Amino acid sequence: MRTMGLDVGSKTVGVALSDELGWTAQGLETIRINEERNVFGFEQLGKIIKEYQVSKIVVGLPKNMNGTIGPRGEASFFFGNELEKLFGLPVVYWDERLTTMAAERVLLEADVSRKKRKKVIDKMAAVMILQGYLDSQK
Repeated sequence: MRTMGLDVGSKTVGVALSDELGWTAQGLETIRINEERNVFGFEQLGKIIKEYQVSKIVVGLPKNMNGTIGPRGEASFFFGNELEKLFGLPVVYWDERLTTMAAERVLLEADVSRKKRKKVIDKMAAVMILQGYLDSQK
């Protein structure tokens, strides 16, 4: 059974999966969504959950630097609650402060072009969210 990590934004959701032993996180894909039109990519996430036998979902929780929950954090709670209702899997929220910045730094150090960075940044942030969670479970 695998754990799925998600970096939820207003336009995309970065998706990462653990290996079967729950040691490492790998980026899988970035799903385009549209919050304004209530298009959240749940159908695609359902396919991933089924195909990879996901047993738990880790949703990045973007807290403010002072630890409070803002509008993006509320959106993450909404997203996670919908996942729980739709798929009946446990959802864990993981503090994702600075993961996107860290992902950007890794991609810059790897000399990835701006155009390519934009395509993979959310997936990379999902990897960092999931890996942080997996490391905390050891």
